[in-house]
Amino acid sequence: MSLPKPYYQDGAVTLYHGDCREIVPLLGRFDLLLTDPPYGIGEDGGRARTRGSTKTNGPKMGWDNSTPDDSTFAMILAAANGACVWGGNYFTDKLPVSRGWLYWHKFMGGDFSDGELAWTSRDAVLKAKMYCDKGRVREHPTEKPVEVMLWCMEFFPASQTVLDPFAGSGTTGRACKDLGRKCTMIEREERYCEIAARRMGQEVLAL
Repeated sequence: MSLPKPYYQDGAVTLYHGDCREIVPLLGRFDLLLTDPPYGIGEDGGRARTRGSTKTNGPKMGWDNSTPDDSTFAMILAAANGACVWGGNYFTDKLPVSRGWLYWHKFMGGDFSDGELAWTSRDAVLKAKMYCDKGRVREHPTEKPVEVMLWCMEFFPASQTVLDPFAGSGTTGRACKDLGRKCTMIEREERYCEIAARRMGQEVLAL
């Protein structure tokens, strides 16, 4: 099997529309895996979910009805030297023990979680970031702010090539492009590929 034609490509970002289980083995090795896989907790955009004034747009896509299995996790972890996996607390049976967790404190309030956890391969202490997510219109059910992904990459300063096999609306690619790093993304839903490609086409943001 050969690599499919990229859905989108520029000097910094390559985006493939397809199944990461078929594409990742064809890509070679990366410095960093930075991704936010589906957690299987039902946030697939079927309802107008409201987190304060934050809304999820669009029809139900079935995005969150399944989670990566053991073999998929083993494959994507083996594709990179370092790793940062959001929602890692849902995959403790698939990820090695780590003390280098990251915690994003979201200030959501109400009946929503106060924050989210990311598992990392770092042999270092847990670190936290406070960043208010209220009022942000998302284009994907679990879209992370660019600021949070930029923060993640601060812990992997030598990583120049980044893989995101569950790209969603492309936040990882947007952050990499703003930092001048190379990113390869894979997304199975074409609707989100369209959104990600549009975001990649924007000018590099001032940091």
